[in-house]
Amino acid sequence: MSARFVAILMGSASDMDVMRKAAEQLDELGVSNETLVRSAHRQHEALMDYVRDAESRGVGAYICGAGMAAALPGVVAAATTTPVIGVPIASGGLGGLDALLAIAQMPPGVPVACVAVNGARNAGILAAQILAASDDELAKRLEELKRKQAEA
Repeated sequence: MSARFVAILMGSASDMDVMRKAAEQLDELGVSNETLVRSAHRQHEALMDYVRDAESRGVGAYICGAGMAAALPGVVAAATTTPVIGVPIASGGLGGLDALLAIAQMPPGVPVACVAVNGARNAGILAAQILAASDDELAKRLEELKRKQAEA
């Protein structure tokens, strides 16, 4: 199996401005990642093919951004035992509250971690923390990030 990486998924290319912050944070921490647009509704089979492929390539965590009904994180979580982090995207008339609730209210047995609305940077840090549980070098880089944040 190749090195573990983080898969960053979003339901629409219009989510890229928010989700790019997860990739930037992971890049800053030296964590391999890849970003892809796959709609849970319009591209379901392509999404499932991607998840199966990512699993075989060693994905260590998923970050899934979605607005409104926010199905993407739950659909991915239903298909894997790998941790899934949901990023509710502010869209529609409720400013992301609908997406936040959709991600946070997953049924028993299908857990999805959830960050703040548009909180992709925190999702990147959380994904890195998940990987750092078995990567001492990454854990040191995260400690350095926390130190720098405290100094700022």
